[in-house]
Amino acid sequence: MRAVIQRVNGASVVVDGETVGEIEGRGLCVLVGVTHGDTAGKAAQLARKLWSVRLFDDHESDGVEKSCSDLGAPLLVISQFTLYGDARKGRRPTWNAAAPGEVAEPLVDEVVAQLRSLGARVETGRFGADMKLSLTNDGPFTVLVEV
Repeated sequence: MRAVIQRVNGASVVVDGETVGEIEGRGLCVLVGVTHGDTAGKAAQLARKLWSVRLFDDHESDGVEKSCSDLGAPLLVISQFTLYGDARKGRRPTWNAAAPGEVAEPLVDEVVAQLRSLGARVETGRFGADMKLSLTNDGPFTVLVEV
């Protein structure tokens, strides 16, 4: 599994003119890609990483970095098969490394379920939909995580 994590100050996702997921204030916008061979175990591992990775400055505690779990910060989790696109050859990317929807959707749902079981407030997009994502990247700050 691969995730692009952006530290945000607000993010939302719209499908067909309807806001289907939104977080306000400090949080993380997470784009999740699934490849062949990914498992529920990897989904749980990714969820633990997202909940505990220290990406937020906390000026009140002498600059000690904090995680979503420390701050109770929300996450907006969006599935994105294009994270496994390969554009090394030619002018068109291939998507061979991306797992098919019937494999990927339950694993993205498992990441969300695991996050919620850890106590996270999680908003989501709509799997397979044409989504419009808006966010204010705080930093800018973007990290790639693979499990």
